[in-house]
Amino acid sequence: MITDNQVKRLRTYLQQGKTLGLAAAKSGMDSKTARKYRDHSKLPSEMKAEQMRSWRTRDDPFAEEWQEVERFLELNHGLEAKTLFDHLQRTYPGRFSDGQLRTFQRKVKYWRATKDPAKEIYFPQIHKPGELGQSDFTCMNRLGITIEGQPFNHLIYHFVLSYSNWETGTVCFSESFESLSEGLQNALWTRVNQRAIMTP
Repeated sequence: MITDNQVKRLRTYLQQGKTLGLAAAKSGMDSKTARKYRDHSKLPSEMKAEQMRSWRTRDDPFAEEWQEVERFLELNHGLEAKTLFDHLQRTYPGRFSDGQLRTFQRKVKYWRATKDPAKEIYFPQIHKPGELGQSDFTCMNRLGITIEGQPFNHLIYHFVLSYSNWETGTVCFSESFESLSEGLQNALWTRVNQRAIMTP
């Protein structure tokens, strides 16, 4: 595919007096292609824009049945276009040929991209005992906690085990590595001590 830059280079070389063959070779294109762009004033992107059409070359063969197809698609999001096409062929014998399948598939694909209701995307979380824990810092200043009338600005390092939802917290004053390390250590030791007390 010839780019606009190649054609610009070709024209520059031709203006410098180079032969068509040499200018074409330096621009990375065949001599016949170079001749076409030498004789034409437009760039490839401009020519391509002219060639694009916005009209249909033939009537939509599925226009009359499309509302029926849409109802099927809305009721069952996983329905394949081929299955729907087979249904149309059975319902309207002789009306749709096998050669129209690709057209129908493209139409269904376009509908799904533009009109299909948004699907909820979620990632199931499966928690197993002893595998995962989560932690975070929470700023507590908005609570307006005071000690002897003075504001107590602080954070809480919060730790939770994902499977059991067992949780604990440690007061800290910054989101530093030291606070993280101390908070995690406190959480794990608290859990170990609780397990030791509960184990007979």
